[in-house]
Amino acid sequence: MATIEECRTALERLSDNMASAEGDVRAATALDRSVTCRITDLDMTFSGRLENGRIAVHDTSPGPPAQKAQIRLAMTGDDLVAMVDGQLHFAKAWASGRVRLEASFRDLLRLRTLL
Repeated sequence: MATIEECRTALERLSDNMASAEGDVRAATALDRSVTCRITDLDMTFSGRLENGRIAVHDTSPGPPAQKAQIRLAMTGDDLVAMVDGQLHFAKAWASGRVRLEASFRDLLRLRTLL
């Protein structure tokens, strides 16, 4: 099972990957939205902001998110680490229910480029 620190590191690497992306992927991440990533097996939530093509984590708290973010992710820590490492494809994980993504329809259309 991935630790909280491994999950934080994975989110930082994801943010770095998004910041260095180009083309359609870079355009898809050019949003200014609140974001939460709930790590279900650790019962922890990372809260932050997607801005300037990066995810900035501002808070880590136990349990479900205190507030409803505009973009909400939920998955196990192992799945987060595997996705960032390239061992698990996001679209397959999402389609199988291993990863939950909730956002407005408009944001989902923009984020589909990442799938």
